[in-house]
Amino acid sequence: GQLVQSGGGLVQAGGSLSLSCAASGRTVSISNMGWFRRATGKEREFVAEFYWSGGSTFYADSVKGRFTISRDNAENTGYLQMNSLKPEDTAVYYCAVRKAMSTYNYWGQGTQVTVSS
Repeated sequence: GQLVQSGGGLVQAGGSLSLSCAASGRTVSISNMGWFRRATGKEREFVAEFYWSGGSTFYADSVKGRFTISRDNAENTGYLQMNSLKPEDTAVYYCAVRKAMSTYNYWGQGTQVTVSS
C-alpha cells in the first residue's frame, strides 16, 4: 500500500488549509486513518483519527473544534480540514493507516503547514 499526501502550505493565523491523503493497495485491510504532526524540535503528536469504515472520529484537545477529519469513500482518500489555524499549528503533517489491533505503520510522505502570526 501507499499513502500520497497533498495540500498544506503557508497561511495567516485564522486561515484555513486542507490536507488530503490518498490510499492505494490493500485498502480493505485498513482499520483506521490518522493524522499526526511534528513541529521543529518537538516529538510527533497525534492530531486526529477515524475508522476507515466510518463512524467515530477522535481529535487531540488542541485541535478539537477547529480541525475536521473525513474520508471520500469513492476515492479512498482521507482529508484533514484545518480552520482557525494558529501559529502553534505549524508543523509537518503526516497521514498514516493501521490495521485492526495494530499500530500505525504505513505513513504518508509528510506535508509542511506553516501558520504566520
